[in-house]
Amino acid sequence: MAIIDVVKYNGSSDVFAWKFPSEELGTWTQLIVNESQEAVLFKGGQALDVFPAGRHVLDTANIPLLCKFVNLPFGGRSPFTAEVWYVNRVHSLDIKWGTPSPIQLQDPRYKIFIPVRSFGQFGIQITDPRKFLIKLVGTLPVFDKENVQRFFKGLYLTKVKDAISGYLVRQNVSILEINAHLDELSTSLKERIEPVLDEYGIRLLNFYVNDVNIPEDDEGVKKLKDALAKRAEMDIVGYNYVQERSFNTLEGAATNPGGGQSGLMGAGMGLGMGVGLGGAFGGQMAGVAQNINIKEKKKCPACGMEMDADKRFCVHCGTDTQSATGAPCPKCGAKVNGEKVKFCPECGEPLVKKCGGCGVEVKGSPKFCPDCGNKF
Repeated sequence: MAIIDVVKYNGSSDVFAWKFPSEELGTWTQLIVNESQEAVLFKGGQALDVFPAGRHVLDTANIPLLCKFVNLPFGGRSPFTAEVWYVNRVHSLDIKWGTPSPIQLQDPRYKIFIPVRSFGQFGIQITDPRKFLIKLVGTLPVFDKENVQRFFKGLYLTKVKDAISGYLVRQNVSILEINAHLDELSTSLKERIEPVLDEYGIRLLNFYVNDVNIPEDDEGVKKLKDALAKRAEMDIVGYNYVQERSFNTLEGAATNPGGGQSGLMGAGMGLGMGVGLGGAFGGQMAGVAQNINIKEKKKCPACGMEMDADKRFCVHCGTDTQSATGAPCPKCGAKVNGEKVKFCPECGEPLVKKCGGCGVEVKGSPKFCPDCGNKF
């Protein structure tokens, strides 16, 4: 196989480590290293000489470790076999990560288990090519972003699950509110993952959590969102869950036709049940229940309007219903209370006679007018 005269990088831009396909080199071979790259010579599985950016001739002066390893003649032209690895040290900021399946986490506020998915991206830079090639690349011909995602998948999945659950518990934040804290969560995850990558010669530039979401079709999620929507409705209207249950009980009792209850009796029974349902609302409803009772009624002797039997004065005409100054009805003998009563409240008999001569009104049953003597 012909000895290579020029070795240069022919890999793609998104590759972190690339191995030159030929191992047949010579002390006259030129090694071209681009900016933001380093080249490493390997022999027998060991990383030996490292070359920075520039054009290098692989003579014995530039490969001292390799000369010691293979005992090349100093200053002479000699072929040798070695691997040449190129390592890109550019900043790669668009490496994607995500949870392929939901992570089961318990919501610290509502105490239910919810499946959670999360995704984002992170950026890295190779800072120690020798350590990176020895510990991570191994015998792979190419090491790119897909390898980074695959090799560190277990790392970031474990750290993400631990970081999210720990943050929820410490801050007492619901999983439904976690997206308001992505900045703090991203910072915390970067601090946790950075030391692990440093062991492989990789510097973690940033680690972003772009979103934490939950499946909308999950039954637990649906129930939780329905409950939160109901609570928001109660807060807007101005009542709580106990009061709502009381309202439902009262409505059912008032509309129940069975058990011999109807009308206000059914409503009163419902109110009694509402009183027993709890707390402050029961105390409020107790006052309402006391006011809704079937009370005895009577009629005002003066105007005939219906009023409560335990009331003394009529709210319509002001008549004192407890005074007994009037005469009994001449027709039925019923007791007539009040001076202004003109008709018997029991039989309707006129109690006031008007004189045809002088026009004076006379109560009772006189035969002659007391003012003019006119006969009725």
